[in-house]
Amino acid sequence: MSFKEYKTLDLTEISNKISDYWEKDKTFEKSISSRNNSKDFVFFEGPPSANGMPGIHHVMARAIKDIFCRYKTLKGFKVSRKAGWDAHGLPVELGVEKELNISKEDIGKKISIEEYNEACKKAVMKYTGVWNNLTKRIGYWVDMENPYITYKSKYIESVWWLLKKLYNDNLIYKGYSIQPYSPKAGTGLSSHELNQPGTYQDVTDTTVTAQFECVSDSLPTFLSKYSIVYVLAWTTTPWTLPSNTALTVGKKIDYVLVKTYNLYTHKAINIIVAKDLIEKVFKSNFVRVESEDKLIFDSIKNIPYLICESFKGKDILEVKYHQLWKDAPLPANNPENAFRIICGDFVTTDEGTGIVHTSPTFGADDALAAKNASPEVPPMLVYNKAEELVPLVNLQGKFISSLKGIGGKYVKNEYYDEGFAPEKSVDVEIAIRLKEENKAFRVEKYTHSYPNCWRTDKPVLYYPLNSWFIKVTERRNELIKNNSKINWKPKATGEGRFGNWLNNANDWNLSRSRFWGIPLPIWISEDGIEKKIIGSVNELYDEIELSISKGFMKKNPLQKFKIGDLSDENYDNIDLHKHIVDNIILSSSNDKKMFREDDLIDVWFDSGAMPYAQWHYPFENKDYIDKHKFFPADYIAEGVDQTRGWFYTLHVIGTLIFNSNSYKNVISNGLVLDKKGQKMSKRLGNAVDPFETLDKYGPDATRWYMISNSNPWDNLKFDFNGIEEVRRKFFGTIHNIYSFFSLYSNIDGFDLNSKHVNYEDRHELDRWIISELNTLIKNVEEAYNNYEPTKSARLVSNFVQDNLSNWYVRLSRRRFWKGEFNQDKISAYQTLHECLSTISIISSPISPFYMDNLYQDLNKNNGSVHLSNYPIYNEKLVDKVLERKIGLSQEICSLALSLRKKEKIKVRQPLPKILVPFKNEDEKNTLIEISEFIKFEVNVKEIELISDSSSILIKKAKPNFKVLGPKYGKDLKEVVNQINSLDNVKINAIDDGELVKISLNNLDYNLSSDDVEIYFEDIEGWLVASENGKTIALDTSINESLKNEGISREIVNRIQNLRKESNFNVSDKIIIELERNNLIEKAIFANLNYVKNETLAKDLIFLDNLDSTTKIEFDDFSLGVKIFKINKNEL
Repeated sequence: MSFKEYKTLDLTEISNKISDYWEKDKTFEKSISSRNNSKDFVFFEGPPSANGMPGIHHVMARAIKDIFCRYKTLKGFKVSRKAGWDAHGLPVELGVEKELNISKEDIGKKISIEEYNEACKKAVMKYTGVWNNLTKRIGYWVDMENPYITYKSKYIESVWWLLKKLYNDNLIYKGYSIQPYSPKAGTGLSSHELNQPGTYQDVTDTTVTAQFECVSDSLPTFLSKYSIVYVLAWTTTPWTLPSNTALTVGKKIDYVLVKTYNLYTHKAINIIVAKDLIEKVFKSNFVRVESEDKLIFDSIKNIPYLICESFKGKDILEVKYHQLWKDAPLPANNPENAFRIICGDFVTTDEGTGIVHTSPTFGADDALAAKNASPEVPPMLVYNKAEELVPLVNLQGKFISSLKGIGGKYVKNEYYDEGFAPEKSVDVEIAIRLKEENKAFRVEKYTHSYPNCWRTDKPVLYYPLNSWFIKVTERRNELIKNNSKINWKPKATGEGRFGNWLNNANDWNLSRSRFWGIPLPIWISEDGIEKKIIGSVNELYDEIELSISKGFMKKNPLQKFKIGDLSDENYDNIDLHKHIVDNIILSSSNDKKMFREDDLIDVWFDSGAMPYAQWHYPFENKDYIDKHKFFPADYIAEGVDQTRGWFYTLHVIGTLIFNSNSYKNVISNGLVLDKKGQKMSKRLGNAVDPFETLDKYGPDATRWYMISNSNPWDNLKFDFNGIEEVRRKFFGTIHNIYSFFSLYSNIDGFDLNSKHVNYEDRHELDRWIISELNTLIKNVEEAYNNYEPTKSARLVSNFVQDNLSNWYVRLSRRRFWKGEFNQDKISAYQTLHECLSTISIISSPISPFYMDNLYQDLNKNNGSVHLSNYPIYNEKLVDKVLERKIGLSQEICSLALSLRKKEKIKVRQPLPKILVPFKNEDEKNTLIEISEFIKFEVNVKEIELISDSSSILIKKAKPNFKVLGPKYGKDLKEVVNQINSLDNVKINAIDDGELVKISLNNLDYNLSSDDVEIYFEDIEGWLVASENGKTIALDTSINESLKNEGISREIVNRIQNLRKESNFNVSDKIIIELERNNLIEKAIFANLNYVKNETLAKDLIFLDNLDSTTKIEFDDFSLGVKIFKINKNEL
């Protein structure tokens, strides 16, 4: 057989060719069907949203997923993997609203909910083609023909079943609480949404330290002697001050009453603050005085203050104060219990005044403190026109219109449309008014961390919402226990970020006030007494029929649905979204109308339900889950942000419903940053187009670079130069090795079917590389099994570049191009073929296209590499003695070549001698065996082996300060002196791994090989190098004979390059004509046979006048040259 030969390496062209082959061959399908009787390896695909364009980070994310599915297929597993699309949620809705130029408030008015949902349904798959194209381009094998889609009725039915199971297990409840709320998105947010990466941002806000005037007759006796007493409270959200209904202190905190002057009105005031915060409150332009006569205001720069009283927080409980914002209404319920001082455990003296402005309407801690007070402090809720209790801020983030001065204004300038925000925010307006009314002690800017909505990137509010919750806290111990069963990569994420999140997990806010999503399947009777939760389409169908019989509905909107028919076509006849189910009225047991709860469910529940809903469980494929065929997953992978997203919701649903972890192994991959470590964004202009990258570099180089550069869980600083280096160094090297193999195999007519040469009969280099190959097979397999693809990639890369290319191929070249086609040459071909074939298999999970092409080029009619089996580690072929021997030669040669490079002596220039010390007879014998190899590789004429204790090389020890510094501290100087004075006996002992005692301050300490660095003194006329306990000395003197040989080697190298450039075959004989040069001529004639043999020259002629534009140039030489190919009939 002949092997395909390539003139150039084009990774993009190869990937396109192999992609077409896979499609025609149905290779992906075969990779599953060929393993039908094998054990399943279960992989869950986290659903992306297809309404946005993919980025370069998706190439990374999908490669990490793909690698282990391909690897497990090689290991004989059946790896079914279903694609999925996340079809609901804010990304889709906000995109549609922007496209239609509407807001949430317009839905149901300017556009019907049905029309809106239909627009969302179309938009959600907007970029499906682009995503599918990327998936195909990067070689990510996943079933895109039969994806699960979260808006499908089958999927929704499974989600409803899960919700009903939670409800029946008493794990869902409805409660009124203060929740994170996004006015721009128009919905509440769960705690895990609020903790997505990037949600908390540093912002600079206007803050106010407000003066709340106490009601005089409510003050305790020791304070009643002061005319007017103010309580100071600091807030970073002045917009909440109109909703203030209490002030909270710490019972045991020390407080003081201070006489001073207001910074803005200069009026005399008596104020209460925490004692520990006096210096922070009275900073910059305030000065403390010790007596009343000093308490005179004369300058804004030196405002005096006097501490008059000290007391505990418990001493001022129940003191009443006047409402701060005079235009604010009173709370609708129990206003007499508002505007008083209460206590709370959350009060600290870390910042502010030690007294907390309390608005139960807009703060969870505030609401709890108010509720625990006796009597309970009412929140600031008022009746609207519909006689409903509402806060002073509506769901759009605006003050209600009846609020004088600030009514109708947004509480945050970020909520205004671009270009419409006023110059002064509401916070600033409030601050100015409080200053004017002598109610602001200090107004200043303050930078702090504040949460933004993860989708709109606008500030969230903490808002009173009546929501449905999942009881996560009740099952927290089980969640923590199941997490301990998961293999997290990295481990720190599971124990740290994810583990800490579970330890502090709150109940899951399931409700969302949106339109496009899975409706909450709960109906409540008009009197609020009875609830029904629907867990299937059949159940809903029957309930509707009952409702029709009661006269509550006229027709069944599910009438096209055929009970018992589980086909996709039947389910596609119905729609279970909001615009349909909101019109469904059910009947209670006492014939009352029942209406659906208005909310949708959190979209994260959609994605967390995919292990079950993708199979339409439990209505179909019940054994997939119940008998653990496809649950839990053996492996999942997503970005680190999913620790509080998909990873979390999978875990919660799996634990609460099935008392099981949902996945066994997980890679939490890091971010893909630009080369400077900055986040990529279109705004910064540093975003990378994945398609342009794949077009230029090909998917193999891109994947290999991203995987080999850093561990998947570390952030990757993406740099095109890195891909180029991988393409050149790794793929270029493999390509060159294969090209070398195919060229000479075709010349010699090497046949793969020729008799196999037994390993024990092969050349030592063959046995060494086969030994290293089997070690590689084992180590790469272990890395894959440990979910460490970076380690796998680096092991392969090092083997290819160092062992296979730099050593085996280079040192075996003559066996391929010289001599007859005998057993040794066949052994070399078989060995190199086995190495390349094995590399193509074990590398194929990371580089799916190129390695398949390489495998098929090497093995005709064997089909795709992805249908092969992972090679079996053969311990009998591993020769550790031989590996150590070659390894020793590599170390010695590396040292010698580094000396040549340092002294700028070319490798082609022969040197007279190398000195190599040995420690014992075994090492000496090993060195004798590899001496010829070392001489050839280092290009020296002689190798001299000397005893380690020889007087020629003198050992010295110098301190390793990195180790010694932390260990000995102030005694380091004395330790260094003792190390510098160590004799040869002690140095040799340390070098042999023994401990050597030293004494410090009458105490004995041990010096080890970690504490010192052993080296050899330079020898006059020689170059000495040491590394990792190995030393060599190189004689660099060059006589005339050696110089001539060096020149001849340079000439040979240039002629060989000319042969390649002239496209001569490797077996073509030539004639060489050179421009006459006395030094060159003398050097060549001293080495004529060598030059002619190496270049396949029949004749070499020097001419005085050579008509040639081709020049040979090296060192200070430049001479013309011509080469002619000799026709076979001229030989």
